Amino acid sequence: MDGREAVERARELFLDDRNLYGCAETVFVVLKEAFGLPDSAESAPAMALNGGVAYSGGMCGAISGAAMAVGMLAERRMADHAAAKRAARLVTARLIADFEGEHGAVDCRALVGLDLRTEAGHRAFIESGIWRDRCMRQVEFSVRRLAPLADEATWRQALRELEDEAP
Repeated sequence: MDGREAVERARELFLDDRNLYGCAETVFVVLKEAFGLPDSAESAPAMALNGGVAYSGGMCGAISGAAMAVGMLAERRMADHAAAKRAARLVTARLIADFEGEHGAVDCRALVGLDLRTEAGHRAFIESGIWRDRCMRQVEFSVRRLAPLADEATWRQALRELEDEAP
């Protein structure tokens, strides 16, 4: 699955009228599918990450769901656990930096401008359609950026570049 296909799949899941998947779940599932990871349809580990972890407004779920999938990919591809952790951190740190550069923030509350913990804030979020456009763009950004890592050569090249840039 390339970046374009990953975006199409993300749109299919995230914009489904049944609202089964939030931002973290969508990115987690789509990247696991793209990476060929087991149990790709399983979204439960990412459920509480939507809205910046339990609607707290923290780190955007499009980043946290991606971080989980990248960690799984790193662990699968790298025998050394410490090296896999470093690789997952480097890839995720780059995503965070690029995401902030593109969207101006990484925290959900700053991105949507609402407190999702309150009934009024959550209602305004749903009724405004912010999730259909603004949040969708953030989900698309994460899957488009990371889906190419499914290719092992692309993964290795990305890690080399990130290691060269790391302090």
